[in-house]
Amino acid sequence: MWQGIIGHDEVVNRFRRSIEAGRLASTYLFVGPPGIGKKRFALELAHSLLCTNAADAVLQPCGQCESCRMFVAGNHPDLEVVVLPPDKSTLPIELFIGDREHRNQEGLCHRLELRPFFGRRKVAIVDDADHFGIASANCLLKTLEEPPASALLILIGTSPSRQLPTIRSRSQIVRFRTLPMEDVAQVLIDTGVASNRDVALQIAQLSDGSIERARQLSDTTLWEFRNRLYSALQTARLDSVRLTRLVQPFVDEAGKETSPRRERLRIVIGFVIERYQQSLRSSAANEARLATQALDTCLSALEQIDRNANLGLVIQNWCEGLAGGTIRNAGSPLGFASAPH
Repeated sequence: MWQGIIGHDEVVNRFRRSIEAGRLASTYLFVGPPGIGKKRFALELAHSLLCTNAADAVLQPCGQCESCRMFVAGNHPDLEVVVLPPDKSTLPIELFIGDREHRNQEGLCHRLELRPFFGRRKVAIVDDADHFGIASANCLLKTLEEPPASALLILIGTSPSRQLPTIRSRSQIVRFRTLPMEDVAQVLIDTGVASNRDVALQIAQLSDGSIERARQLSDTTLWEFRNRLYSALQTARLDSVRLTRLVQPFVDEAGKETSPRRERLRIVIGFVIERYQQSLRSSAANEARLATQALDTCLSALEQIDRNANLGLVIQNWCEGLAGGTIRNAGSPLGFASAPH
């Protein structure tokens, strides 16, 4: 375990080998599912590389130098972190080149051109790289093509396919794997999210290797809804309107911002995927065919969410797709009879 981060030791070794060979790239694109530690890894990598005492290839900050102390305090002058504003769907160009009154005098691209305050490098981390728009990507293009010698840029996303070609082609891609179920369960226990190992494993099993999602799944409200959803799915013929009226308010309860509502819908669709995957393993041929259709409908809905489609339309189309291929006599709800506690 490197710097307290579970599951990504191979990525650490890759960076050590690159540094030892003098092949540290100027731009990296970290990709992998949400909630598996990509941002924390990027921050710890920055911490290690900004340390003025330890050798780079060690990737172990000393914790004593002034650079380390400022990093821990959260005000290191050579670290830049850009995140998607909560009220925006794409990264604004102002984050990269400043507002209209200060074009190219402020923003990430300007600050990366400045000499490092400590040591010999500056590190910039762009979270939410999935949300680059054409304008913001073009603002960063010159920096990607002609990076300052002292700059290291880390972009964090979920998939190379979600990046614009101008970003993808100029970045070295680092893939992060989902975390093993046992590791997720252990984190839930260590952080007090789960009361015991059985509950932790139940939650981790549906987390898709994401600690962030596992923490969300610890909410008993989700499990109560899951039981209502499973009851609706076991009817002989699904009513798409009733199913929409069940799902839509629950998604809307996640908040006014789009991001938490999208994540909640992903979890709801994940519940349905789990339901039909279990049905697929134990069904007759005709029911297996219908279960496969339902799973295809779920995957299409997830793709629409990733493309930032209107959530209301995604829910409506998804429910209509499920109702069009209802599995008759699907049996009793599967999985938990009640919320884990």
